[in-house]
Amino acid sequence: MADGSGTGVSQNGGTIPFKVTDPERIPTPRYYDAAFYQLENEKLWPHVWQMACRLELIPNEGDWIEYSNLGKSVIVVRAKSGVKAYHNACRHRGVPLVPEAGFGNYKVQGFICPFHGWRFNTEGKCTFVYGKHMFSEHQLDQDDLNLRPCRVETWGGLAWINHDDTAPGLHETMGPVLERLDAHGKSNLKAEWWFATKLPANWKIAMEAFMEGYHVMRTHPQLQKAAPALYNGMYGMDTGGIGDAINPNWTMKENIASQVRTLELLSEGMAGMVHAKEVAIAKAMPDLELPEDPQMALMTWYGTLQHMITTQLRAAGENVPDLNAVAVSDPVNSVEFLFPHYFMLPFFTSMSAYRIRPTGPEECIFELWSLTHVAEGVDHQVPTEPTWLPYDSDQFPPIPRQDYSNIPIQQKGVHASGFDFMRLSHEKEGMISNYNRILDGYLEGVAQDKLAAATQMLAGNFDGPILDLGF
Repeated sequence: MADGSGTGVSQNGGTIPFKVTDPERIPTPRYYDAAFYQLENEKLWPHVWQMACRLELIPNEGDWIEYSNLGKSVIVVRAKSGVKAYHNACRHRGVPLVPEAGFGNYKVQGFICPFHGWRFNTEGKCTFVYGKHMFSEHQLDQDDLNLRPCRVETWGGLAWINHDDTAPGLHETMGPVLERLDAHGKSNLKAEWWFATKLPANWKIAMEAFMEGYHVMRTHPQLQKAAPALYNGMYGMDTGGIGDAINPNWTMKENIASQVRTLELLSEGMAGMVHAKEVAIAKAMPDLELPEDPQMALMTWYGTLQHMITTQLRAAGENVPDLNAVAVSDPVNSVEFLFPHYFMLPFFTSMSAYRIRPTGPEECIFELWSLTHVAEGVDHQVPTEPTWLPYDSDQFPPIPRQDYSNIPIQQKGVHASGFDFMRLSHEKEGMISNYNRILDGYLEGVAQDKLAAATQMLAGNFDGPILDLGF
């Protein structure tokens, strides 16, 4: 349908409600319709790679953590043979072996069912059945008693699970962006803090707020004020590029001061986006002899700053990448999205990360991490559980606090009479269209290799155009 609000026929012959038929228009019932939400639960989530936990939470043999989404609970454990994942249900009568959001170490005893005391070790083997003599012999077949494994792969200091044993692997699905992020030190990062909240909004509404920077002017006015030429150049004019970070009415010294202030605001706003230690290096930089050309001058200043961050943090014992080298060999965007629910926000050596999980058609869990490098031998306390806050709490950093002020009211807005579709910019809001159409591909039953190829196209697509996904 021309208005993008109709249904479409799937490749399996079924009907997909509220399918995206015009890539620039996303039907609004996708964000609240209970049947569409149920279809996602059945056709999408069981077949995708989900970020289950940070590996720093399970560093030693026997360490485990529970991950759940939409009623499916999984134990991720550090076994002697490596990281394993099991469906969280005793093989006797299905009682969960560990509690929801649980965390601990069962190195000695293994997992013990709280109902009848059956035991399972970290390799998933059933090691004890109380009153074994009361069961028929065929009920005690060892292979049948062992915990059912869940598919798990590790990358980026994370454990990823997938309920579909036939889906393409994690690297095959996400593509070269994983190697690029690893070149930026993703696997070596440690969590400084971990926040969580429940948002009264559909999980896609929450995610789409971070797929473009077009909202900065109004939502994050402090950033716009600090570097108006930069943001106006990206969104307010028909030009683009680093040259737009220069205000022609300012001296070069004033333009550099604007860049430093922007870094300060990003650090104050979200910590891991730009770490305080990186801001300190920027503020301590000596005056440089810069080229007369403004664009070259800014590139020279940033190149020098990245060199100083690299050398000074390495001197402090941190295993950080050579920022100037990886900017050339493995470029990444300021936001990288790993379908369907995980974001990373790299800038210099630190990162922020977001994970979103649906809990209902109009509710989701939103988690945020601040990640940075820590020198070897430094006593660093890893947060073992998130700090839960109300979504309107003033304890959130400023940038997510500003984003959270919009997301719940946008959820209300999609119910407005006559508001039938999101109206997207084909140049800057393309990622919203691209991931929604990949989602439709899962609902339609598009071949997994085509879905993986399309998913890889989301790399570097922040602030990007609408793409031809090949299906």
